[in-house]
Amino acid sequence: MVHELLVLGAGYAGLAAARRAAHHVRANGAGLRVTLVNATDTFVERVRLHEVAAGRDVGVHPLADSLNPAIDLVVGRVEAVDTEARTVDVRTGDRFRTLRYDTLVYALGSTAAADAAPGAAEHAVTLAGLEGAREVARRIARERPRTLTVVGGGLTGLEAVTEIAEAHAGMDVRLVTSGPVAAGVGARGRAHVRRVLDRLDVSVREHTRVAAVEAGHVKLEDGDLLESDLTVWNAGFDVSPLAAGAGLAVDGSGRALVDGTQRSVSHPDVYVVGDAAHADAVDGRELRMSCAMGLPMGTAAADAVAARLAGREPDAAPFGYLFQCVSLGRRDGLIQFVHADDSPRGAFLTGGLAARYKEMIVSSAYGGLRGSGKQGSAEGYLWLVRGSARRFLRRAA
Repeated sequence: MVHELLVLGAGYAGLAAARRAAHHVRANGAGLRVTLVNATDTFVERVRLHEVAAGRDVGVHPLADSLNPAIDLVVGRVEAVDTEARTVDVRTGDRFRTLRYDTLVYALGSTAAADAAPGAAEHAVTLAGLEGAREVARRIARERPRTLTVVGGGLTGLEAVTEIAEAHAGMDVRLVTSGPVAAGVGARGRAHVRRVLDRLDVSVREHTRVAAVEAGHVKLEDGDLLESDLTVWNAGFDVSPLAAGAGLAVDGSGRALVDGTQRSVSHPDVYVVGDAAHADAVDGRELRMSCAMGLPMGTAAADAVAARLAGREPDAAPFGYLFQCVSLGRRDGLIQFVHADDSPRGAFLTGGLAARYKEMIVSSAYGGLRGSGKQGSAEGYLWLVRGSARRFLRRAA
């Protein structure tokens, strides 16, 4: 009997899971039928959205380029998951379709945080998705704003503010963050980031919270009112409530709790990968949302499904990190090498070399999913993934 594997979401994690499962079908004759559900027929390189916001037409590809005959694609929006009946309701246009599964891989990702400051939904644009990034680019091209404010000083916010400032010299660009800029990197890496921000004339307000976003202004909790013709909100992400609604065990933010094989702790026929999963790192802390973890999570889930169908117990070693990488415009960047627990090492790269390194990482992430390299290249090439990382590092030495 064919085992129905249903993958929800074709971001980095979901697409990696579907492709890896299809690999098992082709290579090992695994008795799987793989169906992939996605809201659109395109794959979006989410890690390039800051480039889109700055006006570059990049990072959007036909999903068909990444699929093969072992994967059936259903284009539609997931409306409900019934874990008792093992069915998923999908809206395709104005019609509903119900899909059955034996095993489900849930990879519906994340969206912009719903608990943003008052007025942010009405007066700010988010970079959490393609349409928001394109809207920022459209407004810059159409309105030529004099002032632009990026809220959120994490690595993604840094990429957005530097990309936009470099592409649109002369615009008054500022960064507002509730903590320090680039908090997760080492002191020397932070110093380089500050030099780049100074070079690009980006003004920075650290340790400052936004109280409200208004038309033409950002109001800060300390009472200051900043002029802002265009506000880009980049402070935090939420996940879909569908996992909790389906009865999966979730944490306080709605991320599904999983074991070391990405399997739901409450539903053994469901695996959760990417931003929607609450998985633990090597030090026991929750893995941060990132493409760097989404790809290996998807691969690990597909491997676990294939192993269990073959009567084997899959590897359950925790994930660890190798580096953090951030582009700082097109000609500069920072690669901060880290310990497996994501704490910074002394080693780092900056400048043009770091920019080229980051571009290699981003390109190879999609290249691995598109099949332009050997199977599994996206995970082995870039990320510290379970026990295979040590073997990879020895080969690379």
